[in-house]
Amino acid sequence: MANAPIIGLKDLRENMEEYINKVKRGREFTVIRKSEPVFKITPVDMWGDDGVWEIIADFRELNEKGTPARDVLRALQKNNGSHR
Repeated sequence: MANAPIIGLKDLRENMEEYINKVKRGREFTVIRKSEPVFKITPVDMWGDDGVWEIIADFRELNEKGTPARDVLRALQKNNGSHR
């Protein structure tokens, strides 16, 4: 969000739950103290990865119901060319 609404630190403290709910819905805010910007509040991705996932291996190909760790290790070694 290019122009996040500006809120005062006191307003944030007094209305914390309101701002938490707004941030959960995707809003951003720039917080000021004594007319100076101090920090920005932005929503975070629950997993901390901004929704970016890379598939390294799909173990469902080995067994849809579960795969023993030794088979997972073999599959990873095969995909990486490692034969330890």
